[in-house]
Amino acid sequence: MECQFLGGAGEVTGSMHVLNTGRDQIMMDCGMFQGRRKESNEKNRYFPVDPAKITNMVLSHAHIDHSGRIPMLTQAGFSGRIITTRPTQNALSYMLLDSGHIQESDAQYLNYKSLRTFLYQEEQKKKNQQLTNKEKSEVKRLLKKNPYDLDSDAIARLQNQYGLDTIVPLYTQEQANQALSYIDGYPYNHEIPIGRDTTVKFYVAGHILGSAFSVFTVKDNGRIRKILYTGDVGRFDKPILKNPTLTFDEQDTKIDLMIMESTYGNREHGPVADLETSLKKVLLDTQERGGSLIIPAFAYGRTQELVYVLHKLYESGQVPRLPIYVDSPLASNLTRVFGEHPETYDKETHTAFLEKGLNPFYFDKIRFVETVEESMRLSRDETPHVVISAAGMCEAGRILHHLRFKIHNPKNTILIVGYMAEHTLGRRIEELGAQAVQEPGSPVPEVKILGKSYPLAARVEKIEGFSAHADKHELDRLITQSNLEIGKIAVVHGEASQSNAFAAHLKEKGYDAVIPGPGDVLSF
Repeated sequence: MECQFLGGAGEVTGSMHVLNTGRDQIMMDCGMFQGRRKESNEKNRYFPVDPAKITNMVLSHAHIDHSGRIPMLTQAGFSGRIITTRPTQNALSYMLLDSGHIQESDAQYLNYKSLRTFLYQEEQKKKNQQLTNKEKSEVKRLLKKNPYDLDSDAIARLQNQYGLDTIVPLYTQEQANQALSYIDGYPYNHEIPIGRDTTVKFYVAGHILGSAFSVFTVKDNGRIRKILYTGDVGRFDKPILKNPTLTFDEQDTKIDLMIMESTYGNREHGPVADLETSLKKVLLDTQERGGSLIIPAFAYGRTQELVYVLHKLYESGQVPRLPIYVDSPLASNLTRVFGEHPETYDKETHTAFLEKGLNPFYFDKIRFVETVEESMRLSRDETPHVVISAAGMCEAGRILHHLRFKIHNPKNTILIVGYMAEHTLGRRIEELGAQAVQEPGSPVPEVKILGKSYPLAARVEKIEGFSAHADKHELDRLITQSNLEIGKIAVVHGEASQSNAFAAHLKEKGYDAVIPGPGDVLSF
């Protein structure tokens, strides 16, 4: 029996592993790579395994770095089923369609930029001089239906006319919608057949709504093998959701191979208890400067946690009741998914809200922004407010427009509330913000947003406690305080510094820990 590591091995995004039982090939996650646009695009377009040979797929949770290439799998010959939890299935009905929309929109925008630049150059050749702003506007009008919408037909026609290369999306909304028919949702603690003499059972992982530890049981020549894939491990005592499972069913305690994430394998988070205090301080400081608070946040999980904590602060009267805008149609839809699964909430959420007849995610000061026009107006709004917008790593989506209109103003605050992968805009903002604190009086740095440079004059703050990933102590808690007896541990889903440190920690405790690289095969 063997496991091949095809993504999220030696890196954080693009999770994909394949368990080969000798009779079936079971895929674990099918994630999208995120980071530098060109590098990520190349990785995402290359599928490292023949989808037709995959029997079934098991999905740990709905985040795009674990689920985002499912439409590519189902378009390329996969004929099995995708097995996941019921909340994750519900969330994917929004997340995959949104991802398809982003793929189409990004491709269309890049085609627009390429064509616009080409037309500028052609006009300049004719006039033998630089174009005026009016002349540039005339070129733009050729390519737009209105100030907000590109004319895709005109763009395609002109690209074809001039023989320009066209960028094709990874997949479309239609293909994402087709992929949904392959997905089956199941309850936790329920054994599900996924291959010949092979089953999977889900346990609460506490990372986001619907996230699961997957325990595979394989009967192999009279011997039973157990494989535990953690997906992403959640934090303990976070708002809303139940804690990660520590007590597994007796028949699932002896694990031959544990495939374990290590995103924060060598880092410590701030205490969960400090979340309200930290957010309160940032909000009061920003309000005192007369600025707005801009929070890049994942639409699924992080946004709902922020709304939950802000609701508590507003209810207690500890902060000014500034307008709060959730500017992400996806986040709006996913908040409804949260509302449909109160069985996943922890006791505190029931006590603080449900038993008082309150909805944790809806109150008088919150508005869910839907249209592009409303979002663009909000991005230009200079009155103090709070905006929570996707994407969480600032690589795409409406957050880019809020940043480009707000990032230059020192009154405003950009609040980092989660992990920012290497080479993302979010990581650059985070690092430059930290540098500004360490080197006061240094020149204002610049960042590129949608191809244009902007001064980073806004204050950058970070609250660690909002992370949905377990830190090194919480990862250790899963190993040492659960009732699991673990053989080999494959450390995945981490930058080298994090995976190396966590693997070394495990070895010191006597565990057989390895760090597989992309494409490596582990026999056990």
